[in-house]
Order: sequence, then C-alpha cells, then structure tokens
Amino acid sequence: MKIWIDLLTPKQLLFFESMINRLRKHNKILCTSRNYREVKKLAEIRKMKLKFVGKHGGADKFDKLHASIKRLSLLSEIIENFDPDITISFCSPEATRISYGLGIKHIAFSDSPHAKAVMTLSIPFIEKLLKPWIIPNREFTRYGITKKNILSYKAIDAALIVKHKPKTNYRINFSLKDAKTILIRTDESDAAYFSQKNNRLIPIIDKILREFKEYNIIVLCRYNWQIRELRKKFGRKVVLDKVIDGEVLLNQTDFFVGGGGTMTAQAALMGIPTISYNSVPNHIERYLVRKKLVKRETNPRKIVVYIRKKLNEKDIESKKRARQILNSMEDPFPKLVKVIKSITK
Repeated sequence: MKIWIDLLTPKQLLFFESMINRLRKHNKILCTSRNYREVKKLAEIRKMKLKFVGKHGGADKFDKLHASIKRLSLLSEIIENFDPDITISFCSPEATRISYGLGIKHIAFSDSPHAKAVMTLSIPFIEKLLKPWIIPNREFTRYGITKKNILSYKAIDAALIVKHKPKTNYRINFSLKDAKTILIRTDESDAAYFSQKNNRLIPIIDKILREFKEYNIIVLCRYNWQIRELRKKFGRKVVLDKVIDGEVLLNQTDFFVGGGGTMTAQAALMGIPTISYNSVPNHIERYLVRKKLVKRETNPRKIVVYIRKKLNEKDIESKKRARQILNSMEDPFPKLVKVIKSITK
C-alpha cells in the first residue's frame, strides 16, 4: 500500500515519527512537509526523510493564503505522480484539499478543535478522525463530521512522543552552569488561532530573570522574529538561536514554563514541575491541570513563588503520579491500522 503523510509542525513530526517507522515495514511511505524553521532542523536531528514542499505562511492572513495556494499547486503534481491509496495528516488543509480533489481517502488526527480555520478547511472532507478521548465529539461534529466517523484513543498526543525515545546520538552543544535549569517556551504566535491579546510571556520572563539569577534560564523560541525581539530585551545568553530537540532539553530541565501546548504536556508527563501561562486555552491543558500535573498561572509574581517552592522540595508523589498517568495511556497506532484496513477493503 502507498501512504502519503503530511507533517506541518514539530509536534506533528514527533507524534507521527514512531507510526511512520512502523508503517514503513509493510508500505511505501511518502512524507511531506513545508519549509518551517523548527520542522526542517528537527527532521535533520531525528534523521527523518521528508520532502519539503512550499513554506510556512507566517502570521499575516494574506501570506498564509498565498503560501497555501502555492503549496497546493506544487504538492498536487507530486501526489498525483505518487498515487497514494490513503492520506494521513494532522488535519493539514493542503492534504485535505488534494486528497478530496484526487479522490484519496484521508485519515486525520487532531487534538486542537480550537484551531477553527484549520478545522473548517479539513474536518468536513476527511474519511475518519482520530482524537484523544478527553475531547468531546461535539467539538468536532460542529465542523461537519458525523459522530460515527470519529474514533477516540485513551491518550494525549504528548504521551506517544514521551514514550517513543528517538534513536539518535544527538547532544545539546551548549554549556550550562552547575545550577538548576528553568526552561521557558514561547507562544505559537503565528498560528491562525492566536490573538496578540493573549501574549503574557514578556513580564513572566522578566520576573523570572530578576528572581533566579543563580539558575540557568533558557528561552526556547518558535520563530526567528521571536528570537530577534527577545534577544533585544533579554540578551543572547538567555534566548536560544538554534532549534533544539525538545525532549533532550527537557531531560536537563528542572522547571518548565509553557503556553499550554505540546511541550507543556511533554514536561508534565515526564514529571517535570510545570506552569502553563495558558496562551491558548485547550482541552489537553485543562486535563493536565485537573490531574495536578500542571499549574495554571499568569501572574509573574505568583509564578516566581511557585517555581521557588517546587525547586526547593522533593516532590516524589508528583513524579509518581505523572508516571502512572503516562503508563495508563494507550498507543493510538493499532487503532490507526484498524481504520486503514476498514476504509481500504
């Protein structure tokens, strides 16, 4: 069987990595992506073979539209020549449009019903949707898919990333002083669903830097413009200018501060004390807060108090709870295989 998989973000690359490796054993796989800073470098680090077609459109609406149109044009010829039996994506709008146009059955994953633009452009046209069990079906049926075409798996997507360790000798080639490390992840500020009103991060970074001068403080950005702006304000030593394999960096992290996205979930499931400044409210973040694996806080002063408390205590119970929750989560791959078989009979 020939399978086309379209990967658009670092999270999607990490989520699909182990599935791709298993599917390759019995199928011919074409993996495509787009020129996007973190995806391209992460694919090199993970030694994943991707065909890069088109580019990320940035934050501007017209630029997003233009980039998508151009990518559609370039991808359509490639996919017609490859002639796949099935498409798999994380609700890629381009994969959706091409699959619909060429009559290719499309299986999609999603844990992001808050991404309204992407959901509207993809959900009505896919064959089957796989999603984490904690997200109600109604979050997706409102976009035009029927309940019978939605399948749930008992896991959040970060669990698959944490459980499947990369087979790589990759090491971080920058030095840290002999002290505890606080890692801060920036917003997904170029996403269509993001509002600048949600940007709470700068005062948080400022407060952490002033209160924890004895620690390693690392800011991991998503975009080049974030690196430029934050370096102007906080300096070169604090803001990384390179793409880092997040899991390797998390292994050296004592406390994580994130917006509530994938790295927030990764850190929490690894048992790292974690704060979410909740830049884009979502079901996964709410679940982790309910399970007391993540503390939600936006006030810089309260964040500093919480960090100091957690770094000064040995919270064995929290780590144990994180491990138990991680171990209780299933691998969605068997359900994907079952869906593939059901729609390709």
